[in-house]
Amino acid sequence: MITPATIQQILNRIDIIDVVGSFVKLKKRGTNYLGLCPFHNEKSPSFTVSPNKEIYKCFGCGKSGNTISFLMEHEKYSYVEALKWLANRYNVEVEETEVSAEVRAQQQVADSLYILNSFAQQYFTNILFEDEEGQNIGLSYLKERGFTEAILRKFQVGYCKESRNAFVIEALQKQYNRELLVKSGLAANRNDELVDNYRGRIIFPVHNTTGKIIGFGARIIKKNDKAPKYINTPENEIYIKSRILYGMYFARQVIDKYDECLLVEGYTDVVSLHQAGIENVVASGGTSLTTDQIRLVRKYSNNLTIIYDGDSAGVKAALRGLDMALEEGLNVKLVLIPDKEDPDSYVNKVGAEAFRDFIEANKKDFILFQLEVALKDAQGDSQKKAAVVNQIAETLAKISKAEDFTKQQDYIRQCAELLKIEETGLNNLVNKFIRERVNKQEAKWQAEAPVAEFDQPPLQEYDTGSDEVFQLLIKDELQERAVVKALIEFGLKAWDESTKVADHIFNELVDEDLFDNPQLMDVINTYRLWYDAGLEPTAKNFFYHENQALSAVVVSLLEFPYEVSEKWKNKFQMPVNSREEIYREEVISTLGYLKLRKIKRMMQENQIDLGKPHTPEEQLNLLQTHQALKLMERELLQHLGTVIVR
Repeated sequence: MITPATIQQILNRIDIIDVVGSFVKLKKRGTNYLGLCPFHNEKSPSFTVSPNKEIYKCFGCGKSGNTISFLMEHEKYSYVEALKWLANRYNVEVEETEVSAEVRAQQQVADSLYILNSFAQQYFTNILFEDEEGQNIGLSYLKERGFTEAILRKFQVGYCKESRNAFVIEALQKQYNRELLVKSGLAANRNDELVDNYRGRIIFPVHNTTGKIIGFGARIIKKNDKAPKYINTPENEIYIKSRILYGMYFARQVIDKYDECLLVEGYTDVVSLHQAGIENVVASGGTSLTTDQIRLVRKYSNNLTIIYDGDSAGVKAALRGLDMALEEGLNVKLVLIPDKEDPDSYVNKVGAEAFRDFIEANKKDFILFQLEVALKDAQGDSQKKAAVVNQIAETLAKISKAEDFTKQQDYIRQCAELLKIEETGLNNLVNKFIRERVNKQEAKWQAEAPVAEFDQPPLQEYDTGSDEVFQLLIKDELQERAVVKALIEFGLKAWDESTKVADHIFNELVDEDLFDNPQLMDVINTYRLWYDAGLEPTAKNFFYHENQALSAVVVSLLEFPYEVSEKWKNKFQMPVNSREEIYREEVISTLGYLKLRKIKRMMQENQIDLGKPHTPEEQLNLLQTHQALKLMERELLQHLGTVIVR
């Protein structure tokens, strides 16, 4: 386990904007920052990050948390892995206490793969530039392809010797684990003998968005009809192909700068274009785009230009990702390279400037291009044409952003002209697909709707028929949450000359029955434990508590407040008190409504008991209890300034 002292050093250096901003494009909005949520598909930004509170919250999907929980959710790290990631980012030396061999092995799997991959990259790069075989075969081949040494070093390109096990021998001598060598894809097990998996191939390291090497792509040099052109790392703890775009680490800042991402198929296409100065380019690895890859692009730009070979296979590969890209709200264009060239060969043939000009001049609208290709394949066949009409209508239905309604209608008009059908008919068909998709989504949401963690009494059990205030009091545990929120935010402030707010709240909460939610009670008890021990608990203590459930509860309490418009302050000269200025009133109010809820429940229980058979003495006691509770209710309401209209 990581020592508490190390954890504290890490927490002291955390900058949530710096960390979250590494994965999400954020823009300042008032005192907070806003961006597109990385956890769900949204078109308008609702993901808010507060540097003051050190938390994030998405008002679309509801996810919230702190810097560590963000890394755990987004990067699928464990708590320890997230801390180590932060330690590495902020140059904190990690000290660990002794743990069991099993736990240590589990914690080190991902780290071990990163370390092994880093060693392999250095080995392969050294072979390419320093070894005779690497220079004569690998480097010679790459230079013939037009690659400079500078660009090869930038992308950390290497070469694996043709020898059966040269790399394996080196790795084993360095004490690298045999199982990890196979898991990483660097070695293969042949009859209980480890052999190099990438023999005689150019090695392209694959980096994640933080620059760590997560895998490799190995390209064959010599012609071999039986061998695949590329061998890629098998999926493991750190390499998940559907979430990777080759070159994104080198391209992400340029994509952000130019607000456009160029997408090609292969490793060499990316390296060639970067060498030519076209650096906002990434590769999909020759497979159809996945939702995760599209969302990775959307973190940096909404504009995607796909550059593929002009052959039929390239066209089909480009079209496969269209619908997903539209659903993610990307503006998609397509450029097909002419004369049976690919981006790598074409940029070397015409030069960087001519290549840029060609891209700008030949961008085709993806939807219209898809329709043209489909109509060409249909070739007058009425059944095929009907299928094309349905296909294009379903595609247009994916344009779901409200602000894109005009664009969608323009597409409908243009597509109707190309299809030679009535615009109204196509519009109706598009709307039909939209309705079907909405209905499916609603059904999915209902099926996946979370069940309340704690059963709430049905409203009608407490419904007096006229007491609307009580309906508000028991709804969603608002009073319990408000009390705990006030404790965390104002607990250390002065209540009077000798006590603090925390003292007052604890004195008022002698009855734990006031709380139905045990998680909220856990927060109070944890706060009390720290407070009684002489500590001064703050929200940050909870945010970075090792109990992630406890942390999540507190993050959910401290929602983002509305900010007072500058108009009120400057133009209208309307001062508005902040919660910091009226915290005593808030504490009194929240505690009062919590007690009022308790009184209401006691009254309901007493009322139900009155309806049962009792002796005269018992009946009198119940009536007196009811009167006493009513008096308590009236006094409390008068103190709170609330009037119930009957």
